[in-house]
Amino acid sequence: MPAPLDIDQLQTFVAIVDTGSFTRAADKVFKTQSAVSMQMRRLEERVGKTLFIRDGRLNRLSEDGERMLGYARRIIRLNNETIAAFDDQQLEGSIRIGTPDDYADRYMPAIIARFAKTNPNVELYIECEPSGELAARLARGELDVALVTHNPRARSSEVVRTEPLYWVTSMNHTVHEDPVVPLAVGRRSCLWRNLACSALDSAGRDYQVLFTSWSATVVASAVLSGLAVSLLPECAVRPGMRILSAAEGFPALQPAQIGLMKRPGAPTALVNAICGHIAASLDNITPVGTDEKQMSAAPGSSARRDKRPRPDLAVTPAW
Repeated sequence: MPAPLDIDQLQTFVAIVDTGSFTRAADKVFKTQSAVSMQMRRLEERVGKTLFIRDGRLNRLSEDGERMLGYARRIIRLNNETIAAFDDQQLEGSIRIGTPDDYADRYMPAIIARFAKTNPNVELYIECEPSGELAARLARGELDVALVTHNPRARSSEVVRTEPLYWVTSMNHTVHEDPVVPLAVGRRSCLWRNLACSALDSAGRDYQVLFTSWSATVVASAVLSGLAVSLLPECAVRPGMRILSAAEGFPALQPAQIGLMKRPGAPTALVNAICGHIAASLDNITPVGTDEKQMSAAPGSSARRDKRPRPDLAVTPAW
């Protein structure tokens, strides 16, 4: 099968014809004059024909060059039409996106950067709330797209990412060894809170919910401060956290699934564009703190542990 023609070489060829010289064409295509000359030599070698004839200090098209010009313009036009047909840059308007704050913290920077680059005329409204609230707001027409924890018992969503769910504690404290495990979890409706309680009940571990918040930052702060144990998806595990194992009394958990929900009747083009970017971004994400996470989970980790007594936590904060 013959090698395809180089679009960049064809564009340079047309620029030479349109500007009337190699020098002006070089400025138009942002190349040096020597690079333009090299491209033309390679194009001539590729088609096996001489495209330019030297006429004194000028270069004029040969008969084969005249033939090539018509094909080159058609190929470039078709190339541009093809790109435009699949280009999202023409999208305009606004779209309302909802996500829990832990997903926003980890996922949204890449999603926003990817989407804004190809859709500069689309305004994004992003709101952070628990998955249950987001589903309700979507049903009321207050959001167009929601990135949620997939929970088929409570709502229908399209799974776009699956990752391990871990028990985590501070690398520098031993709160996980307490006879009554202190927990930092979400509100009572939180899927992971209910999963944590059920898992500890099944393992025969005593526990007490000491920190309740739908804010992932608050939960993570309680863990990093050595005040509580929690459970987090892989990408939410932060430096300074240690993953707990079944050997330490914390049973293995089912993977966490992240889903997409779309509002019926929302602008199709905008919704499809943002959902495509979300799915692509989540597929490319690498867990943060991977090296440290693996070290902290390894048996016999040499991480320093603070043996000082915990502060009195008789009063349970609830944010």
